[in-house]
Amino acid sequence: MEKEEIERAWARHLQRMEHRRRSRKPGPFHAFGNTGSMLRSYFRIAWRNLTRSMTFSLINIGGLAIGMASAILILLWIGNEFSYDNFQTKKDRIYLLENRGNYRGTVDVFAGVPQPLAPVLKTDYPQIEEVARINGTAPFTLTVGDRHFEGKGGMMTDPGFLKIFSFPLAKGNLETALNTPRSMVITESFAKQLFGSDDPMGKVVRIDSNNFAVTGVAKDPPRNTDLGFSYLIPYSYMKDAGWSNSGWKDFSATTIVLLKPGVTEQMADDRFRDILKMHADGIDNEIFLHPLAKWRLYSRFENGKIVGGGIEDVRLFGLLAAFILIIACINYMNLSTAQSVRRAREVGIRKVVGALRPSIVLRFLGESILISFLSGVLGLIIVQMSIQGFNWLTWDNLVVPYDDPYFWMGIAAFILVTGVIAGSYPAFYLSGFRPISVLKGTATRASMAKEPGRSSLRRAYGMISVRKILVVFQFSIAIAFIICTIVIYRQINYGRDRDPGYNRDHLVFAYVKGDMNKNYGLIRNDLLGSGAVTAVTRSNSPITYSWNSDDTYTWRGKNPGLRIPIEEYHADNDFLETMGIRLIAGRTINTYLYPTDTMAILLNQSAVKLMGFKDPIGQIVTNKQGNWTVIGIIKDFVVESPFNRLSPVIVQGPRNSFGAITFRLNPRYSTSDNMQKIQAIFRRYNPDYPFIYRFVTEADNEKLEGQRRTGIQSALFGGMAILISCLGLFALAAYTAESRIKEIGVRKVLGASITSIAALLSGGFLKLVAISFAIASPVAWWIMHSWLQSYPYHIAIGWLVFVITALVSLGIALTAVSYQAIRAAMANPVDSLRAE
Repeated sequence: MEKEEIERAWARHLQRMEHRRRSRKPGPFHAFGNTGSMLRSYFRIAWRNLTRSMTFSLINIGGLAIGMASAILILLWIGNEFSYDNFQTKKDRIYLLENRGNYRGTVDVFAGVPQPLAPVLKTDYPQIEEVARINGTAPFTLTVGDRHFEGKGGMMTDPGFLKIFSFPLAKGNLETALNTPRSMVITESFAKQLFGSDDPMGKVVRIDSNNFAVTGVAKDPPRNTDLGFSYLIPYSYMKDAGWSNSGWKDFSATTIVLLKPGVTEQMADDRFRDILKMHADGIDNEIFLHPLAKWRLYSRFENGKIVGGGIEDVRLFGLLAAFILIIACINYMNLSTAQSVRRAREVGIRKVVGALRPSIVLRFLGESILISFLSGVLGLIIVQMSIQGFNWLTWDNLVVPYDDPYFWMGIAAFILVTGVIAGSYPAFYLSGFRPISVLKGTATRASMAKEPGRSSLRRAYGMISVRKILVVFQFSIAIAFIICTIVIYRQINYGRDRDPGYNRDHLVFAYVKGDMNKNYGLIRNDLLGSGAVTAVTRSNSPITYSWNSDDTYTWRGKNPGLRIPIEEYHADNDFLETMGIRLIAGRTINTYLYPTDTMAILLNQSAVKLMGFKDPIGQIVTNKQGNWTVIGIIKDFVVESPFNRLSPVIVQGPRNSFGAITFRLNPRYSTSDNMQKIQAIFRRYNPDYPFIYRFVTEADNEKLEGQRRTGIQSALFGGMAILISCLGLFALAAYTAESRIKEIGVRKVLGASITSIAALLSGGFLKLVAISFAIASPVAWWIMHSWLQSYPYHIAIGWLVFVITALVSLGIALTAVSYQAIRAAMANPVDSLRAE
């Protein structure tokens, strides 16, 4: 009785204190007191709370740090994407010429126009201030003295290039640097690579068999440009390289124009639209302008209209950053509210001594901001450690701009907002406890139900339901990541395992340079005679790529209004034998036996189907070069991406130029021995050039590189989402076990087994994961189904993906909670029940 009287007296005392607190009339700033002392107090108490439960503080800080690091990396990438070519001082007047035409019944858009269009625009159209064509120089080899360099990063362009774009010269005259046919502009970094510390001006660089004099040194282009280069040479060299074409039906030139001030995009479109129709009979394509501001993010067209581009990746990455950060914030909310029993007494005492709810809310927010600050510091360390790997994933060259004050202002705002978001729900929830309930030790769900001002539903289930919703939400995101990752990797493997239609094993190619074409007969004989190869051929491009397509082919019965680009391979003898392409009907090209095969062609199965030939052998197919006779039908083979539909292909006889020599290694000998013999032969007949070769298998794998990195990105972000979620689940399981320690003791005393107790503690979490799976599965299916539709050749998602995901997600969740569950189940019940 004495104990009950004491409790009743204490309860009456608490009620009187609560009445006094509520009847008090504080001033508007009473809750905040002295600002300096208040902040010191907030910091001191927040630090004590962090160190009191170090394990869960580290989980909170680690989870937030991972989420913040992911978000910072992604935001750096997004900011970089929006900054591309913003440094161009004339950016509002720079446009790319786009070509729009009707092909296969739809309107296609591509950035290719006739090569002679640029000089016509410059001469005859006053709306144009400058014009420049650009073309890559990847196969070239540069020679300085006795040293050779690959020509990657070079461009052939017109003199107007340096006047259109803001790439200032450190040395040389901007107006005249590219005016002469053998002039050359190199960047400062490339100049050091070529000439070291010597002054490069006037120095000679040999490209193929031609000498170029350095007439300008450009400052290194910024990282955030789509027009980066290491050197520039005049566009007129296209003729010497054999790539020039003066025809108006050849759309091979990438052309950029600078409009005069006052000329709008619409005015220029109206003026240029029909240029092709004026110069090329039978061509009804239209020319229109695409502004520089849209090159990076808005360059995907469907049926002639812009529908997106890089902006889709920006939005996707932005959502990824938001989701991962939200998952980390949810962890903080869940762990904070899970400690409600511990923190409730603190709140009750503060309210009894006069603290108002706004003050308590600010204390909790201060604690969350402190954790957010510590997480931000750790997150920046993670960013610095992982940025190189992130650059590899995104094909980018990002750096953390530590010297930019706006970056630090953004980081400070980011930390503050994250802290407020993460701490808002715990702050308002924990500050709402009634002091009478918490100090009597009855701050439970039942006591909360008696709090005034709360609906019966919210009173009964408020905290628990919100926590469950948050767990379900974060695990739904994590499970969706797992499903997407599995589907992406299956799609990548689907493309990798697709039969290419040719034999990649031991197949090697080298780009034609110098005297390789002139000495091809000797090279071929020596290669075959060495025993290092079993077959050799030449073609305009390697089998892995298509460098030519033509939409001017006609044949008997063709609809005159139908324009379909057909991929072209210009092949020498032994093309099929070397590539391992199967001949279905007719014969292969052989000018040794049939000299007229220079005008013979082979059709693949898709081309036969397109042309509608029932008996294709002997049929005549015509294009701008003349009449071609069909002598054979070959099996379809993959051109370019393995995810695309099989294209119609024409293999022409050896009449045109060749750009690659392909040979098949003899499998009886080691690859190294074979390549030593081959290298010696090429050096003998082409001594001025290094022998650079590539395996077809490597080139084919490169086609999958973009998808492979997408898969790694998905797996990485999904792994982080799962890791953060499991950290939270681990901590929640620990708090659940701790809050039910006496219940577990009673159950063990009554005979419950360790297995049954562990199942009891784990079952609730597994149910939440199962609900998450039910929510995430249809969402992930819809996302992946939409993504797969962008690939003409793709997998069916199938039910097995979801079975695997269900097992994986349940296994991960069970692993996260089982340790705490088993640990609690194995505890000695005497220790937990002693206080009773």
